[in-house]
Amino acid sequence: MTPPDVLSELFGRPAAAPAATGNGGVMIMRAEADERLLAGYERLRRTAFVEQQGLFAGHDLDDRDGDPDTRVLVAVGLDGEVVGGVRLHPEGDDPRLGWWRGSRLVCTHAGASRGRAGAALVRAACAGAVQAGALRFDANVQERHVPFFSRLGWTPVSELEGGVAPHRLMRWPVPRVADLVQRTKQPIGELLGTLLDIGAVPAGFLGDDGVPVPGSDVVAATDAILPAMVQDDPEWAGWCAMLVTAHDLSAMGASPVGALDALGARDAAHAARIVSGLRAGSQALGLPVLGGHTQLGVAGSLSVTGLGLASDPVPAGGGRAGDALSVTADLHGGWRPGYGNTQWDSTSWRSAEELAAMLGAVRAARPHAAKDVSMAGLIGTVGMLAEASGYGAELDVASIPRPHGIAAGDWLTCFPGFAMVTADDASAPPLRAGAATGARCGHLTAEPGVRLRWPDGALTTILAESAVTGLGPATRGDRRA
Repeated sequence: MTPPDVLSELFGRPAAAPAATGNGGVMIMRAEADERLLAGYERLRRTAFVEQQGLFAGHDLDDRDGDPDTRVLVAVGLDGEVVGGVRLHPEGDDPRLGWWRGSRLVCTHAGASRGRAGAALVRAACAGAVQAGALRFDANVQERHVPFFSRLGWTPVSELEGGVAPHRLMRWPVPRVADLVQRTKQPIGELLGTLLDIGAVPAGFLGDDGVPVPGSDVVAATDAILPAMVQDDPEWAGWCAMLVTAHDLSAMGASPVGALDALGARDAAHAARIVSGLRAGSQALGLPVLGGHTQLGVAGSLSVTGLGLASDPVPAGGGRAGDALSVTADLHGGWRPGYGNTQWDSTSWRSAEELAAMLGAVRAARPHAAKDVSMAGLIGTVGMLAEASGYGAELDVASIPRPHGIAAGDWLTCFPGFAMVTADDASAPPLRAGAATGARCGHLTAEPGVRLRWPDGALTTILAESAVTGLGPATRGDRRA
């Protein structure tokens, strides 16, 4: 985990005096746009890597120094002089893929202060990589510094041959996806363990997007909207409530029948804005509101229960050993204003016909398993499908459909509008879903957890735990048995 004061380090805001002392008496600042700081950093590099260590002849500058995507962090002493620095930059042909590397770490402090300042630089580089959208963060570390990096949470990967001094490839386990899963999904199993009537849940549907109602062809699904959205963006909250409910029914292969809403608002004007979004979503998504409950004079809240019909619903836990994983997503649209890079709007401007083509895709294709991408993000959703199926998963990062120019770290951890993960035979094509883009991008594995395959062939673990929700296999029996 990144220390809480690392954002102060990143943006050059001095933390409290004790924290500054803990950093070796330095401030960490961005430097790529500051000629004085950048010159100071390059001067330190030349002294250390060219003159003292003899790792380079003449200078150590390379193409990364002129790359506009490269970020430079420097440690500045109390006198304003640069006493250390590090750079971080994307690797590979696609700078938005999420593969980043740290390099040229240098620090002139002596003794314990040098270690503290160096550690502050490394921590700031890790936080900077996360901010840049990294899902993988590597560094080629001199062998004598491997213990130092290990103490900061880095893992040795392999020895590197060649060069003047021995180096080792090390990797920092980027926590972005795991942190998101922990916040949004991991407590579910323990919370619901004493609530769910496991014996009453139809076999194979434990923890699914919706649940078949016993003794009928009805599928029911319920979603609640973040209270902050209901309070501050009520029309969008209403739209999203209908959208995510329609997506849940879609992932089950169910035909929509109707919805019930439970709405709380501070007054009638606030409620009217929420209803406006609900009405727009209902009409566009073909999910008529049949009834519900409204309460005024309370804090904003909203949940919607959707009802659909499916004689043979598609489970999230129906994946089989070796099944191909596909992702089908609507890549059009853009980030919803006011939410940073966390919510992608590909739906609010679509016609009812365009939305129907996407929502009917699972029903038409009937894959072994399907799950719509939720607040756990795309990777977290893959982990949930794999967990429910009793397996792990491997994803090829470069094969996952992604909007042009959007960082993979943002795309794979956001709410992406319409996006569906499916598992099916290797010969089955991705979903045909109108304007959405589908691609085969991985497979289910016997090894638990979720791993990412990179263009250089490396395999990194992004979710080490097989239990994303803690509910386990949907059948309460390991399918591998």
